[in-house]
Amino acid sequence: MLRVLAVDDEEPALGELLYLLRADPRVRTAEGAGDATAGLRRIGRALETGPEGDDGIDVVFLDIHMPGLTGLDVARLLAGFARPPLVVFVTAHEGFALQAFDLKAVDYVLKPVRRERLAEAVRRVHDLVHATAAPAPAAPEQIPVELGGVTRFLAVDDIAYAEAHGDYARLHTDHGSHLVRIPLSTLEERWAARGFVRIHRSHLVALARIDELRLDGGATSVRVGATDLAVSRRHARHLRDLLMRRAGG
Repeated sequence: MLRVLAVDDEEPALGELLYLLRADPRVRTAEGAGDATAGLRRIGRALETGPEGDDGIDVVFLDIHMPGLTGLDVARLLAGFARPPLVVFVTAHEGFALQAFDLKAVDYVLKPVRRERLAEAVRRVHDLVHATAAPAPAAPEQIPVELGGVTRFLAVDDIAYAEAHGDYARLHTDHGSHLVRIPLSTLEERWAARGFVRIHRSHLVALARIDELRLDGGATSVRVGATDLAVSRRHARHLRDLLMRRAGG
């Protein structure tokens, strides 16, 4: 069961959040802090004892806009520790999802908090804490996407390819696509280590999701699931080399 700290400077919002958290059967304890400074003091005790200690905390539910230090400031400070608690942002503002993504937040819940949406965030945390025997549970790399006004986090490993749309990119998965306000060049830099390769000025593809490489005359293309994507001449040789090395390794 989870040990939770909720940090929010608005007393009614904090009270409601704690009420919902304590009603969840996956939560063992839920403490509250009325500002970032108080929250950091409590987190400091948890870090001193470690995750297995009596004062350990598994996850911090953080408001973003607070006097003094913001929730983003707190998350940046936690990122400097070897074994910090997981972070879920709870905020009335949609515009900080990208910063949350960069800070490896597990989820991003919008106010007013709905019981079902909070339960989904708790489930994600619970799965991460208990799915691995590693000493420091860590969230898989994710990217925030908007679905009907709700910010959800999409696992990068679920993305087959990304398509350029000016300053945006459309992310294609087996179950649909999502438009995000991130240039394809930025995703190329971020995801190179995860096996994504540029095959065209318009497409970035997960190497592991390429099913076929086709040569037709002077044209090269790949098949990703049911989709055929053109490979530019500039990228064709490099892509062939990568696929051959992967097949041979």
